[in-house]
Amino acid sequence: MTDDLAHRDHLPADLVTLLADWPRDRWSDVPGFEGLSSFWLDRHLGFRDLMSGLRLDAEHMSGGRIDPQRWQGRLLRGGEQLVQGLIGHHQVEDASYFPAMVQLEPRLARGFELLDRDHHALDGLLDGFVTAANDALQATDAREAALAFHASLAPFERQLIRHLEDEEDLIIPVILKHQMG
Repeated sequence: MTDDLAHRDHLPADLVTLLADWPRDRWSDVPGFEGLSSFWLDRHLGFRDLMSGLRLDAEHMSGGRIDPQRWQGRLLRGGEQLVQGLIGHHQVEDASYFPAMVQLEPRLARGFELLDRDHHALDGLLDGFVTAANDALQATDAREAALAFHASLAPFERQLIRHLEDEEDLIIPVILKHQMG
């Protein structure tokens, strides 16, 4: 088992001990779920939806099923939303939520350190995403650009989804246990 986001397929067992008492399939049944827990999951769903939309748009463009100008506009807007949203989300987590949660659950400090390292790894992937998107937007052959952009998304999307799932498995039980809003 590795902590490295690029090679991790789940969190170590010692970091998800709260899931036994707060299993994912019962989160929405917990009083107070509609507060911070629901908000957090909605933000994560938004990031997943943006990634999925960007990937599907690139598939449609490479297959000639979307107009190049429409694809470029959607890539520009969706890409900006994804990048700015993730940067802001991670800044708030690192500066505010993670330190507060470590105070509530000190035994999970290593997990919050792992999530912080994930954020740094995702920063590098975001830089690559921006470069790939800019290359696609400036290319003369939109279909070829869409193929290249689509290929560049796979490692970023896989690691982003892994991070979001791991973050949820660590954080949502803490929020529910301590009724954090």
